[in-house]
Amino acid sequence: MKIVLAIIKPFKLDEVRDALTALGVHGLTVTEVKGYGRQKGHTEIYRGAEYAVSFLPKLKLEVAVASDQADKVVEAIAAAAKTGQIGDGKIFVYPIEQAVRIRTGETDTEAL
Repeated sequence: MKIVLAIIKPFKLDEVRDALTALGVHGLTVTEVKGYGRQKGHTEIYRGAEYAVSFLPKLKLEVAVASDQADKVVEAIAAAAKTGQIGDGKIFVYPIEQAVRIRTGETDTEAL
């Protein structure tokens, strides 16, 4: 089992969710986060004053999948979230040691 963690631009969420649903992925956790990578923020003008925005709004997606599905999920997220511009985000894949569905007590792949 794997956790696929993706940091994406907020307006790409619906496209990514649709791509994951098409793969048969049903569970998705979304968290609003702020951060920066190579783009290191940007400057904006508000009421005539210029100021720096150091941390940009992003979404963190977490998807738990069976190990054999991880590569397909990564490909689907990358394709759906890509704009070709700087700041598209990153995808990380982590191993999961154990999973338990609290309601039924199912474990590991059955719990997903």
